[in-house]
Amino acid sequence: MQNGAISLTSALAAQVSSESAAIAQGLKKQNPELLDALIELYQHRLLRYLLFLTGKREVAEDLFQETWMRVLLRGAQYNGKARFDTWLFTIARNLVIDLSRKRVMASLDEMREGKEDDRPFEVAISEPSPLEQFQSRENGAEISEAMLRLEPSYREVLALRFYEELSLEEIANVTRAPLSTVKSRLYRGLVALRPEMERLRSSCRSAEVEL
Repeated sequence: MQNGAISLTSALAAQVSSESAAIAQGLKKQNPELLDALIELYQHRLLRYLLFLTGKREVAEDLFQETWMRVLLRGAQYNGKARFDTWLFTIARNLVIDLSRKRVMASLDEMREGKEDDRPFEVAISEPSPLEQFQSRENGAEISEAMLRLEPSYREVLALRFYEELSLEEIANVTRAPLSTVKSRLYRGLVALRPEMERLRSSCRSAEVEL
């Protein structure tokens, strides 16, 4: 049974590697059909990620367009060694950081930096995480609204881990943060999510009473 699972994992990894190599070749040739296919495949995920980073739809939509322009212009830089989505999210994140610097805002890497430490936090796997518990009984819109109330650095790792299903190592590559910092932000984000959900529920209940 275990050998079968390992074989399946290896086969999936080989398939992803083959797809990444094909995308790299297509981008080097600036294949317009490939770019259209990539936009169709990743548009919803990319826009969702940008919404979580910026918290503003108009800004996210502008950065969405600019991200694909960067993909078109710098596609030759993608070598296919990493998954395409991690490279795509890295481009998008860098654009958000550039925009925040232009607006004289703290960069994402600086936010809460003084309040974090490098001690790794291990999230217990014996029981569902707070986010998984909420997902089982709350709709996606409510979870998204609660996440938007969190610190940007927290909601980013939560979005990448639970919405985009990236591994912790892939998240570290996208955010250019040490693995221990990623674990810390993930843990603290999960802890911070619970009271935000409770506040959201309380607000909804109060609104119903007033009606």
